[in-house]
Amino acid sequence: MKSGRWTRFAALATALAAGFYSVSAFALPHRWQLNMRTGVTATAENAYSIHMIMFIICCVIGLIVFGAMAVAMVRFRKSKGAVPAKWSHNTLAEVIWTVIPILILIVMAIPATTHLVAIYDTRDSEMTVKITGYQWMWRYDYLGEDYGFVSRIDRDSDRTRRLRSGLDPWEVRDGDDQAYLLNVDRRLVLPTNTKIRFVITADDVIHAWWVPSLGWKQDAIPGIVNENWTEIREPGIYRGQCAELCGKDHAFMPIVVEAVSPEEFRAWLDEQKAATAAQDASAPAAPVAAL
Repeated sequence: MKSGRWTRFAALATALAAGFYSVSAFALPHRWQLNMRTGVTATAENAYSIHMIMFIICCVIGLIVFGAMAVAMVRFRKSKGAVPAKWSHNTLAEVIWTVIPILILIVMAIPATTHLVAIYDTRDSEMTVKITGYQWMWRYDYLGEDYGFVSRIDRDSDRTRRLRSGLDPWEVRDGDDQAYLLNVDRRLVLPTNTKIRFVITADDVIHAWWVPSLGWKQDAIPGIVNENWTEIREPGIYRGQCAELCGKDHAFMPIVVEAVSPEEFRAWLDEQKAATAAQDASAPAAPVAAL
């Protein structure tokens, strides 16, 4: 009996530990964070504002409904001599509780629809980045710049995640950030205050590109090109993960966006292109097949 109890306890502890480490999917929430983050883009701020509007409306409705229930149960209970009403129909009451929810839905739908349309308005974009999902990595191509690269999980996280590695996930850090399963070998560098269009697809199975601070996620589907956009207002490092179960290593394809000033971005991109050109020039030429 005790053995079985300890077995169940160990299974529960393992499940809780797995769930605890899975909070990395929230891409480093702030300590004691209970609400959504406001993010660093207009899209993220719009999502936050809509969330708060809906939350307040639901709280008010809840207070009214449950408050009325509490009053009815306390003041009109049988022990106090309350007698049930005999009527079964009231047209005015039915009109009121039909019209008011419709008006509430309209109030909620107008800003939600407006912001949803804005999310997909990629017009007037200043640059385009193509994102391709693979099992289990991301490829980024700066369209029009003839430059791209593959981004994989960083080596520290990759070594630590392996079965019986004996390594401590809390020791995997990127500067001050605890970065287990949330760091990569090459970051996607983007300029701030620039409207950037993303075209997103996949090469094998369905993935989903998601960085919470940008305020949206987008499916990457083989044979289909989805698009979205962002305009990051603040320099910094923003982390995310694949948000679509895409295979056994789904948890090991993080995303790291590094936002820098437009001047720093241009200098970085020129440096990367020069390094790639030098590497291509020094590579041995492929042998020519004999005719």
